Amino acid sequence: MAAIELPQAQSGQGALEVAIRAAREAGATVKAHFAGEKHVAFKGRTDIVTDVDLLAERGILDLLQREFPHFGIVTEESADIAGDSAYSWVVDPIDGTRNFAVGIPHFCVAIALARGDDLLLGVTYDPMKEELFHATRGGGAYLNDVPISVSARDGLSSSLVGFDMGYDAERGGEILKVAGLLWPGVQSVRVMGSAALGLAYAACGRLDVYFHLYLYPWDMAAGIVLVREAGGVVTDIDGGPVDIRGKRIIATNAAIHADFMRRVKG
Repeated sequence: MAAIELPQAQSGQGALEVAIRAAREAGATVKAHFAGEKHVAFKGRTDIVTDVDLLAERGILDLLQREFPHFGIVTEESADIAGDSAYSWVVDPIDGTRNFAVGIPHFCVAIALARGDDLLLGVTYDPMKEELFHATRGGGAYLNDVPISVSARDGLSSSLVGFDMGYDAERGGEILKVAGLLWPGVQSVRVMGSAALGLAYAACGRLDVYFHLYLYPWDMAAGIVLVREAGGVVTDIDGGPVDIRGKRIIATNAAIHADFMRRVKG
């Protein structure tokens, strides 16, 4: 697939360059506050937000609105911003807030750009490890500018599987049920604490497969682009098409995907 032409910002930079800049600046903010006291509020029984989420988000939104004033923005911590163009940014200022809040250095900033339902680019930045994943449709996927690809393993029996529980108790039970159908017929499992990093790790082959049953657009938009451009397969957990309005996702390679579908069918 040929690389697409991305829109230009007010400054003359391309959309990917602006997204990377926004992710790096937000990541620097998050990293600077990692060791300090955080003010935590509860959005649900287990769903939290910190003051640093809001601070990082504000910086991202200010930059994106300044550079692309007509684009819409869908973001985790604030109301959606309507635009008067077909383009929309999808933003998560800290994916893995629970890890961040308790001092586990495994979280990221995730930013994607869509035109309608069509995902065009994804950027996932881990500020603690200084790892920046980025991809554009038709342009490949990269980690710190080095090309990446999904796992080459040929089945679940040799695979490391990542997943997350989410914030809904019933959905969490379903996720454990799927994990139970896979275990012990895999090498090992990991609960990641960040869906965006789980998808990025699937894109670069650190995880052979990542799945989740209850995601939001900001959790997975960047990761969908990364995995697809890294040569992977991204579908609904039942094997059907997936987009950012879906909730259930599996990301892996073609061979493991087929094995996964056989294992969890029904």
